[in-house]
Amino acid sequence: MKKKWSRVLFVFSILGPGLITANAGNDAGGITTYSVIGAQYGYSMLWGLFAIGIGLAVVQEMNARMAVVTGKGLSDLIRERFGVKWALFAMSVLLIANLGVCIGDFAGIAASLELFHISKYISIPAIIILIPFILLRRDYSTAEKIFLGLTFTFFSYIVTAFLLKPHWYGILTSAVKPNAVFTRNYSLVLIGMVGTTITPYMQFYLQSSIVDKGISLKDYKYEKLDVYLGTFWGVLTALFITVCTAETLFKFGIGIETAQDAAIALKPLAGNYSFILFAIGLLGASLLACFVIPLSTSYAVCEAFGFESGLNNKVKEAPVFFGLILFIIGVSGAAILVPGISLIKIILITQQLAGVLCPIVLIFMLKLINDKEVMGSYVNNKFQNFIAKATVVLIILLTIVAFVGSFI
Repeated sequence: MKKKWSRVLFVFSILGPGLITANAGNDAGGITTYSVIGAQYGYSMLWGLFAIGIGLAVVQEMNARMAVVTGKGLSDLIRERFGVKWALFAMSVLLIANLGVCIGDFAGIAASLELFHISKYISIPAIIILIPFILLRRDYSTAEKIFLGLTFTFFSYIVTAFLLKPHWYGILTSAVKPNAVFTRNYSLVLIGMVGTTITPYMQFYLQSSIVDKGISLKDYKYEKLDVYLGTFWGVLTALFITVCTAETLFKFGIGIETAQDAAIALKPLAGNYSFILFAIGLLGASLLACFVIPLSTSYAVCEAFGFESGLNNKVKEAPVFFGLILFIIGVSGAAILVPGISLIKIILITQQLAGVLCPIVLIFMLKLINDKEVMGSYVNNKFQNFIAKATVVLIILLTIVAFVGSFI
């Protein structure tokens, strides 16, 4: 019995990177996107959520496999296999996408706390101090526990959805029977959903965190479980957020532009508890992403150009790594404090930008995962390649539809 419990504890010690990565994708932009989807389109876009969820599971498993087989981060492998110029290009794409998304998540923190009448001029400076304090003074193990703790805030959406007593059979039917009308706006929202479900920073963070945690090939089956659990939990959370707004705002024809609007609109329709739970979920999700995004960016850039990285280092041992974290946090927080800035435009534009840039990162991953010199016998099988390539093609097609639609 003692040996059995030791095995269980060992498995739990490995779980973390996959759960954190998938849930970090459900950040302020994600909650806004899913809220708008539910309010504007009801359940007609659930097919896309589950299709993208399958793609996410395959892509994240590829990430985890590369990490345990090579012991290297994604940006490190890009530099080694494609050269410094391509690594610089990939890091430029990542930095643009991540900085934008991080600004959007600081906007999410400000918006969620404004629901409780806390000014952004109080909340944002406090968060700018809090995040570096935790990341710069703790090791990876402690930081991971904090990240995992923040994922529990997503339960608020599950509770809210059940309080609304939706027709679950109808929801499941909508997920397997697509009812889509591919207008330009519909395609843009789909791109936003892809951008918040499969993001560039998630791929770099997952691989780097597995390497930083020291998970080896012999423990790969447990890390694969972590990835699949994370994907399932992330998609389930997105589903419940959609249910919250579809069951209330869509049915009553109430339009929204932000997750903050959704929380306010839920109050008279579903009660004060629903309002509070929705707001707490927005805060927890935004805060988790504001930890993960600067960290993932710094990991990637330092790996690409050979700088020392990792939370287990002291600041003086990895000055570039910690300096980049501080830079991204500082710039993102400062942007939100600009008077008159539109938080919703920041959130939506950054999600669409991430969706458009995502195929670039995925193409690098596909080339690496199928390179036998890198992966040996652990290259993709035909099914994995089919799903991953189909995901890339879907994103590119949606982008083209939206772009062409803008001139019609």
